[in-house]
Amino acid sequence: MVEAEIAGFGASGRNGGWCSALYPVPLPVLAREHGRDGAVRQYRALRDTVAEVGRVIEADGLAADWAAGGTVTLARSQPQLRRAVEEVSEARAFGFDDLELLDAAEASRRLAATSVLGGVYTPHCAALHPAKLARSLARRVEQLGVPIYEQTRALAVEPGRVRTEHGELRADLVLRATEGFSARLSGLRRSVAPVYSLMIATEPLPAGTWQRLGLADRETFADFRHLIIYGQRSADGRLLFGGRGAPYHFGSRISPGYDRAPAVFAALRSTLGQLLPAVADVPISHSWGGPLGISRDWHPSVGLDRSTGLGWAGGYVGDGVATSNLAGRTLADLALGRDTDLTDLPWVGHRSPSWEPEPLRWLGANAGLQAMRWADRSEDRHGRPSRLAAVVNRVLGR
Repeated sequence: MVEAEIAGFGASGRNGGWCSALYPVPLPVLAREHGRDGAVRQYRALRDTVAEVGRVIEADGLAADWAAGGTVTLARSQPQLRRAVEEVSEARAFGFDDLELLDAAEASRRLAATSVLGGVYTPHCAALHPAKLARSLARRVEQLGVPIYEQTRALAVEPGRVRTEHGELRADLVLRATEGFSARLSGLRRSVAPVYSLMIATEPLPAGTWQRLGLADRETFADFRHLIIYGQRSADGRLLFGGRGAPYHFGSRISPGYDRAPAVFAALRSTLGQLLPAVADVPISHSWGGPLGISRDWHPSVGLDRSTGLGWAGGYVGDGVATSNLAGRTLADLALGRDTDLTDLPWVGHRSPSWEPEPLRWLGANAGLQAMRWADRSEDRHGRPSRLAAVVNRVLGR
């Protein structure tokens, strides 16, 4: 394994700590592309993967602060409540009966946020500490005899070899799992758009505060706004809260300086205070961020081209903890030439189109970001679903 920094430096160690069955391609879209059966199998594979990650953590004694408490997604306006009802109805139309539509009281019992009208609960998610999991996985891999070359940046991935800043590695099969950092590799600048997601963490909250807030089972949480937010209760009693909102940087640039955007951190703090006034004045102990990878059609994919010996996995759109586990097991089957249920999933072999060249990429990505901000404000003000958000989602094929 070749790693530019240290194992867990990227999204695998800096994510929001959700091991979820979320998939960025809606069921109806996936069904149109691959049939109803294919869509259901893809979604069921991810549900099974959440349990598989928990099984491996327990079996191998990995550090992860794992808590399989599910996810509560709140509806805090009439348009959001409408989307909650539609999500549950859509899932049930495809045979998934384990999503629970919550009324205001049930949703507030899970998380006592402001303006709660209802919500959705799914059991298919666990909260965890991503950096602990990534580092303990790296140690386990080394125990199994696999060398990890850290501080060894790959410059190009080519058939039969990986060119690094320290020399060249050769292999019959080369498997690339570079996610948002793919844009730094030769020939892959337009393969994914590296989009930043940022987070803040409070000081540990007293038990009395948690009794008022909820998350008794360490549920992860979000709401149905368009500009994504997400959070969890950490094992040491902090409230971790993150969201999108950082701009896309021209030319798919990635820089350590982009990990820290004071305006975005301030917006997250303000949003958290509006959502949960009980923690509005609690000191923030940590803030961080990093890039995730989004393909042009929002499809994650995994595959192996036998003619070149090049394999890949990525484009997780911010939901990569479980998805990367499923991708890794699928790549293992592909590399070993095994024909399994995993290698027959719809995302195997999918090829996403390239992103538009600059400046179109920069204009489109940041216009879409601003549009979702306006959409949320419009819905809060008028209480009607945003037409602008519907247009953006159609452009994205969602």
